[in-house]
Amino acid sequence: MANERTYPCLPCRELDEAIDFYNALGFTRTYRQLRPNPYAVVVRDELQIHLFGMPEFDPEQSYGSVIVVVSDPDALYHSFAEGLRKVYGKLLVAGIPRILRPRKKYGAVYGFSVVDVGGNWLRISKAGDQPSSEVADEAGTKTSGLAKILEVAARLGDAHGDEAAALKTLESGLSRYPDAPIVDRARAILFRAELAVRLGARSLAQSSLSLALSLKMDDDVKASLANELAQTIELVSVFTEPHAEPDSEKEKT
Repeated sequence: MANERTYPCLPCRELDEAIDFYNALGFTRTYRQLRPNPYAVVVRDELQIHLFGMPEFDPEQSYGSVIVVVSDPDALYHSFAEGLRKVYGKLLVAGIPRILRPRKKYGAVYGFSVVDVGGNWLRISKAGDQPSSEVADEAGTKTSGLAKILEVAARLGDAHGDEAAALKTLESGLSRYPDAPIVDRARAILFRAELAVRLGARSLAQSSLSLALSLKMDDDVKASLANELAQTIELVSVFTEPHAEPDSEKEKT
């Protein structure tokens, strides 16, 4: 049958808090009730999410996950990010809620993720992208060993939320492939800086960003990394401001 629809229904601890978060992302509340059970609907263009309240719900234990396929993940990311900055004063990249910047997620799939206040994942990817075990770049060359390591780290950090394992994987890859193409080294180092921010490791975030900025790159490489570099600079600069949270206990000791 034509015009069929499926709408995800996601749990949250406090309904209005969840509505406010989705408002920041550009969604509009179209329905809300408190009895007989807390329930709401938020809509943004063709995206519609249903929310239900559970006062005793623990967002850390959420398994909620939604696949969202869009034509332009970058445009949606920038719109989401702008809304979060206006409401929260900065991008939220650690804890719950958070937004993770666009990158190649696995194989040929490109996109980003958002974790809402209920701990539910919105996994946004580009329409038409398909997983692939062997991926070639625009010149037809297979990806380097470090690029493959970066994909594994991205899956651990972005898809599974295990930043510590992602960082360990990246460190291993950077040591194992010291002669990797400069663009892959830069991407790996920038991701290391981002993971350091998520883990509360201020010194590592600063040193990784400084190292990335010191790499000798030609204009083409700089252009290809412009968005990633700008986003990482923003994350690290906000994180290292005087009012930001201190380094993790591990770093302080």
